[in-house]
Amino acid sequence: MIIRRHPRLPSIVLSLVMMAGAGLVAGCGAAEGGTPTKLTLGFSAWPGWLPWQVAKEKGLFAKHGVDVELKFYGNYTSSLLALETGALDANSQTLNDTLIAVANGAKQKIVLVNDNSTGNDKIIAHEGIRSIAELKGRKVSVEPGTADHYLLLLALRQAGLGPKDVVMEAHSAEAGANAFHSGTVDAVSVSTPFTTKALQRPGSHAVATSAEFPGAIPNHLVVRPQLVTEHPEAVQGLVNAWFDTMRWIRENRDEANQIMATVGNVDVEALKTYAAGTTIFTQRQVLDAFTPGTNPKHLNYQAAQIADFILGIGMIQSRPNMAGLLDDSFVKAVPG
Repeated sequence: MIIRRHPRLPSIVLSLVMMAGAGLVAGCGAAEGGTPTKLTLGFSAWPGWLPWQVAKEKGLFAKHGVDVELKFYGNYTSSLLALETGALDANSQTLNDTLIAVANGAKQKIVLVNDNSTGNDKIIAHEGIRSIAELKGRKVSVEPGTADHYLLLLALRQAGLGPKDVVMEAHSAEAGANAFHSGTVDAVSVSTPFTTKALQRPGSHAVATSAEFPGAIPNHLVVRPQLVTEHPEAVQGLVNAWFDTMRWIRENRDEANQIMATVGNVDVEALKTYAAGTTIFTQRQVLDAFTPGTNPKHLNYQAAQIADFILGIGMIQSRPNMAGLLDDSFVKAVPG
């Protein structure tokens, strides 16, 4: 494998910034006299996280007693770093990115599962490449250390190939989609909405998607443990606001789509095409995901699979400590 920057770079940087930010305290004040707790929440252009913008614009955070500064990150990995330096109190992340951070010493808690990727992460190739096997020796753009890196490695393994069989070009999701569109790489592993740009290249098509690997890419809300300890009411407010937002979206689909399309920088019609590829969880599905089990719908099972894989390919040096990572108490406390 030839890669333009080290595939473990996000993990290494996380370790360094953790040491630098170890003394920082979560950026929220005590809720006194009924004053809403203030916190910062990060999210990126994944369809399952765009509803946070709806919650903000429709006053649903305030309704549930929390004052949220919402921060949108065009570069997803920047949000991971922001959580560890204390610039965020909570962030929207994938399970594999959370496990990489925890394996490198981060303290995080997963308090909500937003969705599973069921097709919106794609490996897109030009018209001359018809399968993953035909990527051998080709240039493939991917953002190192992310869920789409993981998807690419899973797909290569399924096709009997390894990371050394392709030339990996390290780009952010947006830069990778642009590189593929311009023809400087042969394929790109990327998520929506960046798939839309990639698929504008004439003759391009997906040779594999997350739909072929059920449960491999869960997406969730992670909070700093200090927030749970010092302001559990704020965490509960976030989780309550999420399910309230889901109800609001169901009842106001057109307005919600416009809000989400705007923050995601896509048109409404493109946003609608993402619906099938992101399975938003009901409260029951979230609780089922938190419940220990032996198939991909359970976070403990999927976390073990991901940990084995990323350890085996050298993305982490030791298994992440799962103790205290999964906290379903806030979902259980959501009013019926």
